[in-house]
Amino acid sequence: MPDGSGRSDTSAAVAMSLQAEMERFGALWRDWAEQLGTPTPAPAFTPGGTGDFRISARALTAHDAVIADVDSASLIGTHADEPHKQTEHVVMRVVRRNTWRFARPRQGEHTVPAGHFMLQLTGPPTFEDARDARATVLILPASPLSHLIGDRLIAGPASSAEMRLLVGQLHLVAQTAGELAPAGALAARNALLELVKGVLRQQGDGTEPDLGPALAQAAKDLADSRLADPDLSPSMLARELNVSVRTLHRAFAAVGDSVAGYIRRRRLEQARLELLTAPGRPSIAELAAHWQFADSSHFSRAFKNRYGLTPTEYARMAGAAGDPDPA
Repeated sequence: MPDGSGRSDTSAAVAMSLQAEMERFGALWRDWAEQLGTPTPAPAFTPGGTGDFRISARALTAHDAVIADVDSASLIGTHADEPHKQTEHVVMRVVRRNTWRFARPRQGEHTVPAGHFMLQLTGPPTFEDARDARATVLILPASPLSHLIGDRLIAGPASSAEMRLLVGQLHLVAQTAGELAPAGALAARNALLELVKGVLRQQGDGTEPDLGPALAQAAKDLADSRLADPDLSPSMLARELNVSVRTLHRAFAAVGDSVAGYIRRRRLEQARLELLTAPGRPSIAELAAHWQFADSSHFSRAFKNRYGLTPTEYARMAGAAGDPDPA
């Protein structure tokens, strides 16, 4: 995903890119592009809307999907699409800092805290209040999803298995968007659509080929957060992501990796970094136990296979000459 550097990263090039892409996505998105980095409140940001509007954003595209990292110093007002516009879009905000408040007539108010999402169709007037908030925003064409949404404001936790799959795909698209050919960008956009459907239906589609890389990325993100957990395994990851172990193995194979291989590689990387810390450096036995290797011998063999040195040799070299960086 964008690196979250916020207002300091609103360059002219980013603003031009946003302006070109957001022309498809209604008055709110055009005004976002126009207001990047502006230190004073904008005027009414939609027809009939009023309020304080100060945000910065970074965005990328995959076909007709837009992913933006949005930092809202102050966004207070009512958004409604222009009356003559015929095209609707789906907008999902995954809140990452503070809260984002939404309200629509007859639907009440939703306060979405960090770690949760809000999904809606554009069109009906929606009041928004986001102060010192940050969110990842995904914009998609509405036609494949509108029958699942209607005029509802749909909120939920970003911790569900379906949302973790979606966030994994967002990370993957962000990492590769600049290198994708048109066919690849379309495939990435289609995968995002399928994953949003999974969120709306509360079930992921682990058999969809386009979703393999997203599933692998979601599993990697989850594994990275639990590397020291003795229960970390392919079966645990599959259970957390609501897919079969076979589906998870297929997803890793599709990106030229294996679940067990990834976990071992990341544990060894973390152990290597700890060996570079001279004061209070853990013993080899302590490292082996912490990173879930069977014993010191098993850890030393795996470390040497990976880095060409035993942990003791590596620590000695690091102490004498800095990080030898055999990786």
